[in-house]
Amino acid sequence: MMDLFRTFDISASGMRAQRIRMNTVASNLANFESYRVTGEPFRKLEPLFEAVETAEGVQKGYVPVRVREIRESEEPFRVVFDPTNPRADAEGFVRYPNVELVKEMADMISAMRSYEANLNAFKTTRELAQRTLELWR
Repeated sequence: MMDLFRTFDISASGMRAQRIRMNTVASNLANFESYRVTGEPFRKLEPLFEAVETAEGVQKGYVPVRVREIRESEEPFRVVFDPTNPRADAEGFVRYPNVELVKEMADMISAMRSYEANLNAFKTTRELAQRTLELWR
């Protein structure tokens, strides 16, 4: 029975991680054309996942996931030549946030599918636990 609870923990950790990933993508999309107070373009945020490994957990196949940190992307800003823009530098180039809409939407779809897979594993485990309890009656 303890293994069932561990399975719930693994699925829940995956759902938590994917929810944070979706929130990060939503933040990136919301700030697609935003600038900081300093005038610097918004930097894309990226969640960094980490497997929570223990020797016993690895041996038994129990390795949940967690979000280690949410960091700013080091990708370069988008640069566009637009000398009429008030944010243009002396050479007429404007720096925009390093957020790419297509990549963000693909990342959101991937996060959503991963969340759904973890949810299905959670539901299947719950159903298995219910059937086991019915057999014990």
